[in-house]
Amino acid sequence: MRRRDVITLLGGAAAAWPLAARAQQLDRPRRVGVVMGYPESDPAAQAQVVAFRQELRRLGWEETRNAHIDIRFPAADVDRVRATLAELMNLKPDVLVSNTNLVTAVLRAEVQATPIVFIYVGDPVGSGFVRTDARPDGNLTGFANWDSPAMSGKWLELLKEIAPKVKRVGFMMFPEEPAHVVFFKSAAAVATSLKVELAPLNVHDANQIERGLTAFATEHNGGIVVVPHAVTLTNSSLIVALAARLRLPALYPSALFSKAGGLISYGPDPVTQFQQGAGYVDRILRGAKPADLPVQYPTKYELIINLKTAKTLGLDVPASVLARADEVIE
Repeated sequence: MRRRDVITLLGGAAAAWPLAARAQQLDRPRRVGVVMGYPESDPAAQAQVVAFRQELRRLGWEETRNAHIDIRFPAADVDRVRATLAELMNLKPDVLVSNTNLVTAVLRAEVQATPIVFIYVGDPVGSGFVRTDARPDGNLTGFANWDSPAMSGKWLELLKEIAPKVKRVGFMMFPEEPAHVVFFKSAAAVATSLKVELAPLNVHDANQIERGLTAFATEHNGGIVVVPHAVTLTNSSLIVALAARLRLPALYPSALFSKAGGLISYGPDPVTQFQQGAGYVDRILRGAKPADLPVQYPTKYELIINLKTAKTLGLDVPASVLARADEVIE
């Protein structure tokens, strides 16, 4: 069996966790601290935490009865993440939930005992969050957003299909993130066969995003691929607006971009991952150890195309691409 099949099979046990066991009475309310790599104003972030709360409630954790769920939104600011973590640790959480690699890296460095469930992170092994996927062997486990660095090559292929005149692609990434380095190398291996020049667009904040995209757009036939990270997710509206103003066809990693006006997105549904994450939190609160819960990877990726944006850019989306889309925004 493939690694992902084994991990999915093991992780699927969460769905079979007896409802009767979930309904058992506990000696005290349990506390869950959630640290989000998005700003609180982000609609996508709100949809994810709503799904997380609803799934915990379905599993028997009611905030008015047996659970306290403390959610914070420090976004992509490392200092704010650290301050938020200190605040939450003073509340003595039973489980912490982290979102994005940036947030997870801070929690892993500063929390050694409290269980941590990460959600929507890239390359958990390569990033040093867990030793192996099947046996995390520590206080962290959770849900990754990609099952292979080859996904970055798929992003390039999709961008080229929908915008065949693109000859230069800016790969928007956070250069200190190990997963992004791997993604870039994988994309570079595909770029040659697509006759595309691939260039890193290294970003750490909104100013670098604006300066980098503006400079990249001074030459013709450009397009961009945006890699998921707290910085790009936090600045999703800015990136979409700049791509539109600079007339850059863009491939994004999640639906939040395409639904905000981005051209095309391909990636897992973060809302689904937050629902799955609630399942792992439930199991840990009832006695399971993170080391015994395998890291899980997506089994489905969503292709979403914004036809309105395509028309604005003068692009005629091929019927073959439209036929594969999970959603078409008109």
